[in-house]
Amino acid sequence: MFLSVFDIFKIGIGPSSSHTMGPMVAAARFLDDLRGGAEKIPGASTPHRLFASLHGSLAFTGKGHATDRAVILGLCGLTPDRMDPDDAARIEAEVREQGVVRPAGLGTLVFRPDRDLVFDYGPALPGHPNGMILKAFDPEGRPYHQQTYYSVGGGFVVTKPELEASRAGRAPVQQAARVPFPFETAEQMLQMGIASGRSIAEMKRANEEAVLGDRLNDRLDAIWAAMDGCISRGLLQDGILPGGLKVRRRARAIHEQLERERGRNINQPHQANDWLSVYAMAVNEENAAGGRVVTSPTNGAAGVVPAVGRYYLDHCIGATATGIRDYLLVAAAIGGLIKHNASISGAEVGCQGEVGSASAMAAAGLCAVLGGSNAQIENAAEIALEHHLGMTCDPAAGLVQVPCIERNALGSIKAVSAASLALRGDGSHFLPLDNCIRVMRDTGRDMNEKYKETSQGGIAVNLPEC
Repeated sequence: MFLSVFDIFKIGIGPSSSHTMGPMVAAARFLDDLRGGAEKIPGASTPHRLFASLHGSLAFTGKGHATDRAVILGLCGLTPDRMDPDDAARIEAEVREQGVVRPAGLGTLVFRPDRDLVFDYGPALPGHPNGMILKAFDPEGRPYHQQTYYSVGGGFVVTKPELEASRAGRAPVQQAARVPFPFETAEQMLQMGIASGRSIAEMKRANEEAVLGDRLNDRLDAIWAAMDGCISRGLLQDGILPGGLKVRRRARAIHEQLERERGRNINQPHQANDWLSVYAMAVNEENAAGGRVVTSPTNGAAGVVPAVGRYYLDHCIGATATGIRDYLLVAAAIGGLIKHNASISGAEVGCQGEVGSASAMAAAGLCAVLGGSNAQIENAAEIALEHHLGMTCDPAAGLVQVPCIERNALGSIKAVSAASLALRGDGSHFLPLDNCIRVMRDTGRDMNEKYKETSQGGIAVNLPEC
């Protein structure tokens, strides 16, 4: 098993990795199929009109997550990592007005979102709660090509055949044989560390360099620059977040208060928590506004890893730029284990798979750069994840605002506490991380669907009338 740090951390746009970035990627992949001479349905001539249907959680919370806009942008040929978020509304409006898209290499294709983009509120597709079907028709209205996609969390997208092959054990091994430390579990990771005498960061670096060579540091620096830049932008913004809940941004005002109090003798010892919170809230307010963010491992949980990283750099003794690279490597190693053995999708396992995973990743990374052993790092990740078990994903109005923004703040605080507790011990503990990941997976399977990013239960239906 090998998931790159750049699979876990992907630069994109808000408000959701699974509901915004994923559908945009799926739409772009569908265009690639059409450009590449995808096997067309017998009797069809050339692609002329496009159609998309959204199912399961993509339908129930798609409006709040701007899934319709994401599909439109993707069918225009745009991808999350290369588009300017400030152009999104303008491009969407043009497509809705003109009823066509013009992706490169395919000419003008008819696509009227009011008719050709359907939110299907019936049963979810069988493969995953986040499903979508894309179709192309020829000028005579005959089916030309069709594909089913699943957005499985963190911006990852698979087709129906790919998902079926994976579950049947027929998925191709792409990179595992090419990396020196292909650990699939935390236990394997620890054993490989003992056998090699290497830290988790060193093993993860060796894996990445086997694939990327000497480009690794530059790409890690670019990821951190995007994370840090998102914090900085969020701390400067004010106003009401879009979507209708009238949630006001708070990060700027809190940050200004903290800056005024800096260096004064009136500070309470727990003010460190306020710094962590404001960093995380800045990111998730940017995400809620559709800004540029980094999946960490998802958009809904994008504030935790950057917040703890900024806390390390600005508040921890001995912090270095090299340390932040190791922080990201270790965090990604833990995120890869969770994704491989459970899920990072809120629609699949609830928010324990999003903020819970992010908190475990950040705890492990911070423990590593503060001098923790491999055993202490594994312990830190387990502590953080254990105390998010059972957390539901119940966003009000399908928006990543309530409770998501504050939830990232508390996930950051838990991460630092988990790292600190682990560093106070010797790494031995009762519940191994692998078992904790298994519990998270099983809890997610047992969780009622209304608590898994459908906005049909929990906080989403217990707000006062506005």
